[in-house]
Parts: sequence; C-alpha cells; structure tokens
Amino acid sequence: MSYHLPSLNAIRMFEAAARHLSLVKAADELHVTHGAVSRQIKQLEENLGIALFERRNRAIFLTRAGMNLQSTCTDIMRQLEAGLRQLRQTEDQALVISCEPTIAMRWLIPRLGKFRQQYPGMEIHLLAAGGPVDLHHGHIDLALRRNDFVWTQNYHVTRVAQELIAPVCAQGLLKQGKLQLNQQCLLHTATRPDAWAQWQKLSGLTARGKSQATYEHFYLSLQAACVGLGAAMASVYMVEDEIRNGQLLAPHAFMADGTDYVLLSASPFDEDKRRLAFLDWLQQEFEVTAQAVTGLHQ
Repeated sequence: MSYHLPSLNAIRMFEAAARHLSLVKAADELHVTHGAVSRQIKQLEENLGIALFERRNRAIFLTRAGMNLQSTCTDIMRQLEAGLRQLRQTEDQALVISCEPTIAMRWLIPRLGKFRQQYPGMEIHLLAAGGPVDLHHGHIDLALRRNDFVWTQNYHVTRVAQELIAPVCAQGLLKQGKLQLNQQCLLHTATRPDAWAQWQKLSGLTARGKSQATYEHFYLSLQAACVGLGAAMASVYMVEDEIRNGQLLAPHAFMADGTDYVLLSASPFDEDKRRLAFLDWLQQEFEVTAQAVTGLHQ
C-alpha cells in the first residue's frame, strides 16, 4: 500500500513553525537554518495548492487551512510519540534517570539495591548531571533536580521533597560541644555559591569564618569537612551515613531553604507505571532520610 503524501520533512517543519508561529524558533528547535524552514513550507504550500500562513509585518499567522493541518499534525505527532515511547518500553525496560552528581553518589546509588529488591523486574540506568536537561532529545526518561533553574514548560514536574540544609563538621572542630563558625574555615561549593549566605538569613546567625575555601562540587566540600578542613554547608540528604557513624556532626538544626527536589518527565507520570513506581519510591525514601537525620539531631 502506497501513501500519497508530501515531504514528511516539510510537514515536520510546518508543525514546528505553526506551534511557535515563528520560522526562527522552528529553525532553532530543528537545528536547521531559517531559510531551510521557509523553503520547505513554501514547497508544501505549492504541493497542496493552499496557503498555510499569512505573512504580515515580518510575523506569520495560520490561515484556516493551516489551522486544520496543524490540528492533524498535532494528533499524529502525539500518536507517533506515544507509539515510540511504548516501543521503547517494550524493547528496553531500563529507566534512564539523570541525577545531580552529589545526590547520585551520596544518596541514590547506595539505595538502588533497595529499589531493585522492591521492584526486581525494573532496571535503572543512571546518568550523573545537573542543571538544565533535554528530556525530548537526550534519551532520558526522568531527571531528579533541585528547582533552582527554569526548565522547559511542557515538562511534567512532581515535587519529591523540600531541601533541608545545615553546617556540618568533624568532631574535632567543636569546642565545648559548639561550632564557632567565625573561627573556622568555611567550605563553599561552586554549584551553590550562596549556600552559606542563605543559611545565615534563615538562621539569623553570623558565619564570617576565619578563612574560605571553594570546591567544585558538594561531595568535595563534604569530603573536606570529613577530614577536618573546615565546616561545610550540607543538604540533609547528602550526609545521613556520615552523621550516623559520627564522621560528621550537625551542631545546628537542618532548615528548609525554600527550594525543593523535583522529578522531571517529558510525558505524564501516569502513562508509565515504571515512572510512577520510581516517583513513589523516591518520595518515600527522601522522607525516610529527612526523618532519620533530623531525629538523630534532636
């Protein structure tokens, strides 16, 4: 059976231009030139014998025919996306998850064995990365992030847990059971440069420090704290093991800093039972950690 269709590449470019009402934005999305998009749409209009856009004052507007074609394209794209997603799930059951490096190393990886016991048929493929993420073209199913950046508007986002922070240090830095922050080296991290200043606002305490040191990642500053090089600002989810075994102490209570950990998905969570299972497990485990560490502190 043959299909008498115009160029599918032209239809793809038309769909992007119709969605953005911009040839430039369509070109950026498809990684082609503005001229390439314009030529493909012109050829499509000539092939159909119908004008799909009105061009006025350097802006484009859909004609009635263009609106009808856009509606058809949108339905087809959604069906194709759903079919391909189902195909990937059938052929490869591994969930590809992008996670911030320190949370991945210090929290998620040590708990993956527990996840596999609870969901023995579900495989996880973990990628360590932070900040913005491309879920549509990066072959990533889910991304665990802190909501300190702007993500693509059409992502599906669910809150996992609130962030809780506090200074941590080795036992040897305490004097009479107290941490004199103005007499310590304050350990900073380049990924959260304002963490100490933010904690001071929340706590009402002053932490000038006798010196400062900056590390590229949280896990480096926490390792420095473990060996007594100074006091580091820590997330409650990054230091549970060290606080349990006494390697690190948290002389001040963990406090909510106003941010949350969130799980990002390109498709609705309820369309994929694996995503729902991972989300549910993640929320429960974050809560267990927060309660355990704050309970140890009390």
